[in-house]
Amino acid sequence: MELLYVSLLCLFVFLASLFIHFFYKNKFALSGPLPPGKIGWPVFGETLEFLYTGCKGHPEKFIFDRIAKYSSNVFKTHLLGEQTAVFCGASGNKFLFTNENKLVQVWWPNSVKKVFPSTTQTSTSKEAEAIKLRKMLPNFLKPEALQRYVGIMDHMAQCHFASDWENHDQVFVFPLTKHYTFRIACRLFLSIQDPNYVAKFSEHFDVLASGVISIPLNLPGTPFNRAIKASNFIRKELMKLIKQRKIDLGEGKASPTQDILSYFLLMCDENGKLMNELDIADKILGLLIGGHDTITSACTSIVKYLAELPHIYEGVYQEQMEIAKSKGPSELLNWEDIKKMKYSWNVACEVLRLAPPLQGAFREAISDFIFNGFSIPKGWKIYWSTTSTHKNPEFFPEPEKFDPSRFEGSGPIPYTFVPFGGGPRMCPGLEYARLEILVFMHHIVKRFKWKKIIPHEKIIVNPILIPAKGLPVWLYSHEPDG
Repeated sequence: MELLYVSLLCLFVFLASLFIHFFYKNKFALSGPLPPGKIGWPVFGETLEFLYTGCKGHPEKFIFDRIAKYSSNVFKTHLLGEQTAVFCGASGNKFLFTNENKLVQVWWPNSVKKVFPSTTQTSTSKEAEAIKLRKMLPNFLKPEALQRYVGIMDHMAQCHFASDWENHDQVFVFPLTKHYTFRIACRLFLSIQDPNYVAKFSEHFDVLASGVISIPLNLPGTPFNRAIKASNFIRKELMKLIKQRKIDLGEGKASPTQDILSYFLLMCDENGKLMNELDIADKILGLLIGGHDTITSACTSIVKYLAELPHIYEGVYQEQMEIAKSKGPSELLNWEDIKKMKYSWNVACEVLRLAPPLQGAFREAISDFIFNGFSIPKGWKIYWSTTSTHKNPEFFPEPEKFDPSRFEGSGPIPYTFVPFGGGPRMCPGLEYARLEILVFMHHIVKRFKWKKIIPHEKIIVNPILIPAKGLPVWLYSHEPDG
């Protein structure tokens, strides 16, 4: 019996010691309360409401309702099966962007990871690979490098509008624009020009995109299962292209600077080692997705707003026609022409403020930290929202008013206009997107006026911002003297 008491006493002391250890560890590591908020339903948390507001065309409602309810620019919730802190406002953006890879790192839901499995398995090496990639891309996507693509984009835009828009009274803007941006991505990233091959590729990308946002149920016939199969198909095709390009480079049939694929194949790391073929396939897959979906959304939204605001359309038209009149009959646009499109880019930026293609992004806390007096535990997920600043009257007076002059001079306050993110993870393709958007604007206003067929068509998040019915419009040619 005495032995039993001694054993129980020892167990008590051991448990008490553990309690004291973790109590003081948490006390000193997390000296503030958790953010206000609620977890919501078991398992689902508040995910359904979060997705529902996006599907209804009001993604900012989830954020602003809680900011008002808790009187706080940071609140807790439960999204996609994870404890989540939502950071709002310029201060939240600044904190996350300046602490990338210090206190936070990028995070993707498990469903996304299954559709886009990486050949780099550990989170540490994945982050290291992501950092390496972001250092590589600016060399290929910086303005100096992009100058040689202006003529290619201009020629492809001419062909696109001649074949898919002209001689049509009615078109669906979103699918046509998606086709256009994907063709350009295939041409500039992989030197693929065969329209049949591009169409085959595009078909599988559409399946992949629709499955990423579906219920992650990997059973035959489900959208999620089809997305995984589409991802595997695309990788196999990319591997074929990579192997053939290696042969062509070796035989001098391909140029080392002709596209991103050649660039990746010939680039060595600090140890002189070439990149693994599967890693290249992963990176190209990511770039093809990022290189057309968000630009498609932006261009479609520009068409929407120009249809709704004739005086804005007129300003863009006048600027673009001045450039068009300065060109010879078959002369292509050049970098100097792009630099003259200042008003057009201000209009595009105002569209991106009101209708950012991506509503936000996730991060993961890699250590305990304090923000605005609230404790954020290690392992918690963090969501930052574009609309928390884009539609905040503190930063943009009359936030629902379309006003391109907001971007004149020095423009918005830092960390308030964030359609391309910020900090180390700011989209490296910003200048690429700017170039493609401006070439698109030049050609569409030069050729057409248009009118929305569905005046109040809903705009939804799926997972990028898109028109629910594809934005059908009536096309009108300019008057002969226009």
